[in-house]
Amino acid sequence: MTAPMEAARRVADAVLYEGYLLYPYRASAAKNRMRWQFGVLVPPNYPGEPSASVTECLLEAPDEARLDVRLRFLHVRGKTVERREDDGYWPVPRLTVGGHDYLSFDEAGEREARATLSLAQVVGGQRTIEVRVPGERVIEPIAGPGGERTGRVVCEHQPLDAEMRISAERLPGPYGLVRLRVEVENTAQWERADAPREEALRRSLVAAHLLIGVSGGAFVSLLDPPLWAEAAARQCHNENTWPVLVGEPGRRDVVLSSPIILYDHPAIAPESPGDLFDSTEIDELLTLRTQTLTEEEKREARVTDPRAAEILERAADLPPELLERLHGAIRHLEVPARTAPEDDAVTVSGVRIGKGSRVRLRPGARRADAHDMFLTGRIARVEAVFLDVDGVHHLAVTLEDDAGSDLQREQGRFLYFAPDEVEPA
Repeated sequence: MTAPMEAARRVADAVLYEGYLLYPYRASAAKNRMRWQFGVLVPPNYPGEPSASVTECLLEAPDEARLDVRLRFLHVRGKTVERREDDGYWPVPRLTVGGHDYLSFDEAGEREARATLSLAQVVGGQRTIEVRVPGERVIEPIAGPGGERTGRVVCEHQPLDAEMRISAERLPGPYGLVRLRVEVENTAQWERADAPREEALRRSLVAAHLLIGVSGGAFVSLLDPPLWAEAAARQCHNENTWPVLVGEPGRRDVVLSSPIILYDHPAIAPESPGDLFDSTEIDELLTLRTQTLTEEEKREARVTDPRAAEILERAADLPPELLERLHGAIRHLEVPARTAPEDDAVTVSGVRIGKGSRVRLRPGARRADAHDMFLTGRIARVEAVFLDVDGVHHLAVTLEDDAGSDLQREQGRFLYFAPDEVEPA
């Protein structure tokens, strides 16, 4: 179970840090002032956000099957910079000493609670796992150029209390299906309903998700269940999270229950050089934008968070060949079967247009890309004629005067136009 679970952890880590710190990775950026948006389980008395999640999934497994249930989340750590005054230490947003900046800005660290048990221990019953994370307070002094103490950084973890409740039931019928249920609840005591969200987050489970593995059994997809399991899949109840199969396609031994909607068998692109926190965005775009930050912006980002500093260094040192890999990749290239010869050509202004035909581009007004105006009147060569599932034809073309057309043709990267957006040349 170790290897499949570790493979699933890469995807889970992307969930864990989704939205952790958004580009441009500076504390002063407006979108980084409202952080921690996904999978937040607040204390039960704090209003506006959930304090619990429910995961239900289906298993084909005997009673002796073994379960490995892992609750993973971020634990927010308050980081406050304090300047030394005659009457003590006073918090400040930012302090510069000896050319080095110190910034008050919360960080977060990973936490994990794990339970390993047999299916027999939870079928028809419930197993409760208490999650207790003690508080911690660390003070780091700030010294001036002459060694004098000018301030300090106070880093503090508030204690966390939570429960993970695991239960299961065998469903009637000949298929031996089991519905597994895992409830996660923040059980911290909280009395200040009017407290700022930043304070409540320090007693919250952030980006909370589950990794559930099984040995001696297999999970059933809730997104694409077999016909005999469709009714049972519809009856599964999930709150604030959703379970999907993870690992190589075909594997059914690990489930990721994520606060972010995913499909079965999600994967991190092998071209990705590292975490960017905007996990649903484009690595190339974020890397190029990071390289354009000013020196002052980079300086602020470096002191905002250690992970932001890592992104800056990686973007600065990324070799050109690795940056080129981020531009895109073809995972699966299949040539659609032709159902009739006319699929390979269309008629435009009485002229048959097919592969190799020369056309003049006349982008229509309905096109959404403003850059198409620069293509008006240019000559292109038709590389293929495609028929989509709605029966609509599309012309794949390359520009005749484009020096990169051979490379585009080799990689299968074309411009696409409707037949009424071209005229025979």
